[in-house]
This record gives sequence, structure tokens and C-alpha cells, in this order.
Amino acid sequence: MRVLITGATGFIGSHLVEELHRKGYQIRCLVRKSSNLEWIKHLPIEYVHCDYSDLASLQKAVANVDYVYHTAGVTKAKTKAGYFSGNYTATKNLLQTVLSSKKDLKRFIHISSQAAVGPSLNGEPVNETTPFHPITSYGVSKMEAEKECLRLMDQLPITIVRPPAVYGPRDRDIYAFFNTMNKGLQPMIGFGNTYVSLIHVKDLVDGIILAGENDQAIGQTYFISSEKHYNWKELGEITACILHKKVIRIQIPISVIFLIAAISEFSSLFSNKPALLNIEKARDITRDYWTCSIEKSKRELGFRESLTIEEGIRITLDWYREHNWLK
Repeated sequence: MRVLITGATGFIGSHLVEELHRKGYQIRCLVRKSSNLEWIKHLPIEYVHCDYSDLASLQKAVANVDYVYHTAGVTKAKTKAGYFSGNYTATKNLLQTVLSSKKDLKRFIHISSQAAVGPSLNGEPVNETTPFHPITSYGVSKMEAEKECLRLMDQLPITIVRPPAVYGPRDRDIYAFFNTMNKGLQPMIGFGNTYVSLIHVKDLVDGIILAGENDQAIGQTYFISSEKHYNWKELGEITACILHKKVIRIQIPISVIFLIAAISEFSSLFSNKPALLNIEKARDITRDYWTCSIEKSKRELGFRESLTIEEGIRITLDWYREHNWLK
């Protein structure tokens, strides 16, 4: 089977490439000429250099493939237009190219995000029937990409997968939490308990492939996540134990988070890079609950996590140490 993977050089995409290669798929990766191939260059992969606005190059990328795993997306941008270009428009162009290729595609697997739906409502985990209520431009752009998939589900065999927060080797987002913990500090936002769904990249990739290979998943949407929901105090205790560190918790008022975000966002106006923390990100991380239910993926796909949170964090920290990421 030949599979096209977008976002193959990224955190989730590179792990997906490795697992699909292990399973015997022939792999084609859609990359830009500027893409860093560090994590996948050791594998026998066909590369197609492509721009999502160039429909001719997209046509070459999708030619004669049986599966498309669309993991590419923009998680940081300076403007709303940047999010929409990288998430909605790219997905729309890729779908239209697949549709016009007249190839009997077995599956188009779109990797979305819980951000497309939004945080928990009244403390209850969101599920596949929860109405869209994204709270950031990133979330809105992912929602619109999902809606494009939904619009074409009667013409293409599409499956949508929604991960929550994802951690593991190669991740640079939750890495900041682990690196700070390694220094003996754990910033805590606000003065209450915040809960999140969290999944190790290995288990996420296993769930993505389950969704891609299961015929029952055609036309369906699934959360692939942890069954348990975690608060950051608990995650800090587990991490500190594995690191053998005594950690000082620092409570940061929500108002201070927004002040830092405003300053960071203003400073980014004079930089080529988007702010790591802006007003929208502050709105995101100060929510009390970002949790989701995986009952549907358990029931229909047979999905189960293979790693405990302790095992997942230990594997991740060992990788960070091995690659000198912990400072």
C-alpha cells in the first residue's frame, strides 16, 4: 500500500512515518524544500516537494496513493490569516486535489485537534457530538478544516482524528514544562486545579492508524486521547519523581499571564517569529478543563493506551536527556 503523509517532518508526522514504514507501507512525504528531514532521513522514503497553493505539485503528490494522512498544520502564527492559510486553505486544496485525481482512494485521514471543538463545557469532557466552540484563531482554522472534510464525506472516504495535548520525543511545546521542571520549578496557573487530556505520541500514532485501517471509521470523527484526565499538580509530582528533583511550585495569577501575553504579543510585532505566548494562547491555557472522552474510539476502534502516564513521561525524559534537550 502506498501512503502520502503531510507534515512528515514534524513531531507527530515523523512518528507516524516510522510506524507506517515498520508496518510495510510504501511512503511518500509531501515536504517543502526548506523542510528539516532530521527525523526521517534514515528511512527509504519518496519525497515530493510541494506548496499547498500549487495545485499542480499537489496533483503529483496524491497520484497513485492508497491513503493520505494529513498531519500538516500551523500551530503558531502572527495573524489569523496565517492560521487559516496553513490549516484551512491547505486542507481544502489537498482535498480538492484528491477529489479531482479520480483515484480510488481507500482513506483520507485528517488530523485535527481538540482546539477545533474547544475546551470542556461545564467541566464535562467534550465528545464527538459536542458543538464546535473554539476559542482561538488556531481552533477556528482547525474547525473550518474539519467542516471542509465534513462537506466532502459523501464523495471521499474521510476520517477525522482529534488529539488533545500530545507529548513525547521530539515535542517542543510540552517540552517547556519538562525543561522548567528539570530546573526545579513548576509554574502553576491560577489558584485552582486545571485538568487536561494528554496522550503520548506513540499511543496517538497507534490510534491514528487504527482509524485509518478500520472501514467502520469512514465518515467518522474520533478523539484519540488518554482515558484519564490529569491535573498539572499530579503531572508535576510524577515528573519530579522521575527526575529525582525537589520542585518549587510557583502560583501565577491569571491576570499576570495575560499581562505577560500582551507584552509578548506586542514584542512579536518587531520580530519575524510569532509570540510563544499571546493573548489567545493565554485564553487557552487559563481554562480549567481541556478534557475529552474516548468512549467512541474505544467502542468502534478498540483503541487503548499502551503506556501509563509514568511510562510515557519516563520515555520522553530519557529521550530529552539523550539529545541534550534538558538544560
